[in-house]
Amino acid sequence: MNREKIVEIYRKRAPSYNSAVSFFNLIGWRVNHYRVDAVEALKLKKGNTVIDLCCGTGLNFPHLYNSVGPEGKIIGVDLSDEMLKEAGKLVTAKGWRNFTLVQSDAAEYRFPKNINGIVTSYAITLIPEYDVIISNGSKALAKGGRFVILDFKKPDNWPDWFSKLMVRFFIKPYGGTYDLKDRHAWESLEKHLVVNDFKEFYFGSTYVATGERI
Repeated sequence: MNREKIVEIYRKRAPSYNSAVSFFNLIGWRVNHYRVDAVEALKLKKGNTVIDLCCGTGLNFPHLYNSVGPEGKIIGVDLSDEMLKEAGKLVTAKGWRNFTLVQSDAAEYRFPKNINGIVTSYAITLIPEYDVIISNGSKALAKGGRFVILDFKKPDNWPDWFSKLMVRFFIKPYGGTYDLKDRHAWESLEKHLVVNDFKEFYFGSTYVATGERI
């Protein structure tokens, strides 16, 4: 799916995105809980700089703010102007002053140097250039910095028909297609960084992978 189509989808879904995410929790897919796990995997310290890549409406922001504190710096990057608008509303409502929001294609984003962490949630597998993104981000990390991916994957024990059904109802409305099962972003982490953790959730359909620059 091209970027114009992705932008169109998220422009329409931005106002109701957070409410839709709450539905996943009702069926046991604890997507917000997994966000906490992803942010904790970054091992951030007060005053650190972290990038929320494909930040959407800012659902990671409260957890990131708690990790780096008001003295830290949080950069939210997203392709969709409407999703960033919703993220900006959250930042304004909370009175946070250490956020910078950037509208950019993740594949074209120029990462600042010596950052302490990068997190991306439920997004990077949608982007064909995911390996380039992970490579660029990995090079920008300071020593000991971490790149954490939270995303969906096809469980090994799910039959194709059931996986396709799940994609149709839960992933396709957000720009995902069944062929994305062949994109293994965690393997790119293994190529560019030292992967020190890989966790699976919800029957193996969701994972958090952590790569560290040594």
